[in-house]
Amino acid sequence: MAYWKGLIEEYRAYLSVTEKTPVITLKEGDTPLLYGPRISRKLGNGVKVFFKFEGLNPTCSFKDRGMTMAISKAVEEGSKAVICASTGNTSASAAAYSAHAGISCAVLLPHGSIALGKLAQSMIYGAKVLAVEGSFDQALALTRQLADKHPITMVNSNNPYRIEGQKTAAFEIVDTIGDAPEYHAIPVGNAGNITAYWRGYKEYKQLGKSTRFPRMCGFQAAGAAPIVNKKIVENPQTIATAIKIGNPFSWKSAEAARDESRGLIEAVTDEEILEAYEMLASMEGIFCEPASAASLAGVIKKNKEGYFIDGERRIVCTLTGHGLKDPDAAVMRSTKPTVIKPDMVDILKALKL
Repeated sequence: MAYWKGLIEEYRAYLSVTEKTPVITLKEGDTPLLYGPRISRKLGNGVKVFFKFEGLNPTCSFKDRGMTMAISKAVEEGSKAVICASTGNTSASAAAYSAHAGISCAVLLPHGSIALGKLAQSMIYGAKVLAVEGSFDQALALTRQLADKHPITMVNSNNPYRIEGQKTAAFEIVDTIGDAPEYHAIPVGNAGNITAYWRGYKEYKQLGKSTRFPRMCGFQAAGAAPIVNKKIVENPQTIATAIKIGNPFSWKSAEAARDESRGLIEAVTDEEILEAYEMLASMEGIFCEPASAASLAGVIKKNKEGYFIDGERRIVCTLTGHGLKDPDAAVMRSTKPTVIKPDMVDILKALKL
C-alpha cells in the first residue's frame, strides 16, 4: 500500500535537492482540500469555496512545508544551528525540525505578541527562545545581523529553500482537483506564502500539469496592511498575530504575484476576520487560527462587491494554521459552558427537550 513519504520525496523532481541531501521530514504536506458546502451556499452567486487546511501539518501550520526544505539543506551544508524571527508558527516549525535533525535552534519573538499555543511548541521542542521587547520586524533585523556575523543558518522567508517547500501546496491543489482553481485567496503577513503558491502554480502550468493560472487574492489585516497602504507600518495592530507584520520580507514578490495573476491584495478588518473564523468552525467544522480566516473574510467581502466573475468560480482559501495555535481567541468568542446539577431534569431543561 502506498503511503505519503513527505513532500521532498513526493515532489523531489521539482525541488532543489540531490541524492546527497539528507531528508529531514515529519511527513509534512498531503493536507486536505475541503469543500465548504454550507459556506458556498451562503455566499451564493454560484461560487464553490474550498479550504486548503494547512493546520493539519505536523506542527499545525503551513510553515512545515518550507522548514523541511530549509533544515534539510542546512544539514546538507554542515550547519549545526539555525535561527529565526517569528510571530509563532515559524518558530514552532523550526524548533521541531531542528530537534528531529539533532541541531540547535534559536528563535527571537516579539514579547507579548505570541499566542500561547505557538510559544509552548517552541519551548517544548527545545529551542532557545528570546522574547524581544519590540516588533517582529525588529526581531527579524536582529536575526539577520546574527546570521550574517555568526555560523548559524537563518530559516526565515529570506531562506530560498522555504519558498521551494511552500510551493508544493499549489502542486497538491492541482493534483487534487485536476487543474488550478479560478481564484486562490490567502492571508498575507510576511508574504512568503503568496509568493510560494504563485511560483508553484506557474511551474505546474509550464509543465503542462494545469491549463490555467488562478487569480491570487491576498488579504492583510487592516491594522497591519503595509502592501495595501504602500508604506511600512511601524506599529502593526491586529488580533491575527500570525500576519501582524509591518514590513514584509517578500513584499515585492507578493506584488508580482498579484500583478502577474491579475489578482489583488486588500485589507480586512479584525471583526471581518473573526466573523469568518467563527463561520468556518460553526458551519464547516474547521477550526483554524484567526489569521487563517483572513482568506475567507476577503472572499466574503469581495463576493459582496461582485468581484468573482460569471462562469465556473472555484475559490481555494488557504487556512494557514490550526485553531489550537491560539486557543484564547476561541475562548473569547465562545459562550461559557452551562453549569448544571447531575440531574436528568436539569439536563433536559438546559437542552430544551
